[in-house]
Formats: sequence, structure tokens, C-alpha cells
Amino acid sequence: MGISTTYNEQELILALKKRDEQAYKYLYDNYSGALYSIIKQIVDDAELASDVLQEVFINIWRKIESYDARKGRLFTWMLNIARNASIDTLRSKSYQNSQKNQELPDNVYSDTTRHTTQLNVDNIGLKKVLEKLKTEHRVLVELAYFKGFTHEEIAEIEGIPLGTVKTRIRNALLQLREFLQ
Repeated sequence: MGISTTYNEQELILALKKRDEQAYKYLYDNYSGALYSIIKQIVDDAELASDVLQEVFINIWRKIESYDARKGRLFTWMLNIARNASIDTLRSKSYQNSQKNQELPDNVYSDTTRHTTQLNVDNIGLKKVLEKLKTEHRVLVELAYFKGFTHEEIAEIEGIPLGTVKTRIRNALLQLREFLQ
């Protein structure tokens, strides 16, 4: 069949609930780009974000029966699935390992920037300032301000008390203020 079908939201939901594979393909073709960009903002690794996207569409397929149009639009529901899957990925052991792996290239690149003629704007500005922070502070600031986690989520991810998270972030922000003045 060379005919492509378009759906309004209600038709799409009904077709998905009937396990219509063409509707699922339509859903993927029309929403995967937007969901991927949301996932990529949280996960920040293209390959891992692609894996999370596949997991998200499997979850949508499995959970479509639980979608309730009275609680919000289909895209909002899928967005929440994508956000939750991304956060679960960051909390996973593989994310913890990737954090360890990311620090070496950042440090190596920072040390070699003086030997390079092409400088990345991020490495000149805020990234340079953040590198002045203690690692334990920098990680928390990155999770809170660049990944969008709440203090409670950070405490859970890092396995440290909520009070410690708040104190370290507060101290880090005070240090950053000093560095920027």
C-alpha cells in the first residue's frame, strides 16, 4: 500500500488502542523527532538517547490502554513517558559509569585547549568557571541547572541526604558568584 494515512488525535488513539501497526508507524514518524530532542536534552548522549527513544515507543505501545484523553493530550502523555524513561536512564548504573567516563575527556580537552586554535564557546565561559568547583559541587550544579532535576531527585540519584544536596548547591552557587565577580 503506497497510500499514507493521516489521523486526528482521537482517530490515532483509537487505532493505537486497536494495535494498528500503521497507526504506530504514523505515531513514530510524526513524534519521534520531538521526543528524541526532549530525551537528548536530559540524557545528552546521542546513542543513549536513541536507545531511550526506542524504549519510550515500546512503553507507549504497551501502555496505550492507560492513556486518558481527559487528563491531557497524547503528546503530553508521551512526553511524560519520555521524560521518566530519560530520568530512569540517568539513575541507572550505566549512567553513573558514563558520568565517570565523561570527566576524563572534559579534563583532557580543558588541558589541551591552550594548544588548540579552535575554542568551543562553552569551554571559554560557564564550563571553565564550573571546572573551578569541587567535583562534588559541580556534579550537583550540573544535575540541578543543566539536567533539570529537583533537589530530591538529585539526593536519590547521588545517594546523599537532601540537606547535603541543598548545602552543597548553595555553597557552589556562592563560589560561582565569587568566581564571576
